[in-house]
Amino acid sequence: MATFNLEIVTPQRLFYRGQVESLRAPGVMGSFGVLARHIPFMTALTAGEIIIRGPEGVRYVAISGGFLEVLKTGVTVLAETAEFAEEIDRTRAERAQDRAKERLRQRHSEIDRTRAEAALARAVVRLRVTQRM
Repeated sequence: MATFNLEIVTPQRLFYRGQVESLRAPGVMGSFGVLARHIPFMTALTAGEIIIRGPEGVRYVAISGGFLEVLKTGVTVLAETAEFAEEIDRTRAERAQDRAKERLRQRHSEIDRTRAEAALARAVVRLRVTQRM
């Protein structure tokens, strides 16, 4: 199968660089896939799971949003955060989920509610990705 270059970048570091056969990503309009020689485009990403298929097998990455750009030279993901499934501390993610749910039960400002919803979405994604191991 043909391959293409994939880079996943976070504000902290270059998270991943390599040749891959395909990827599936969580677009704001729904999940989509990319293969080699895909038509160029750019889209926003939501909190979710990126699935990378490459010569070394399948890898699962939890992200909390960002952007993805497909060019002739490859694919670049600019993610707010990115973690491989095996790097996620499941207990910590469960605690974060519990805290976010508790904040949502309390009546606070709209900003607090928005932050709690985002925290809950990140925790749920992280927990779902850990189940892939």
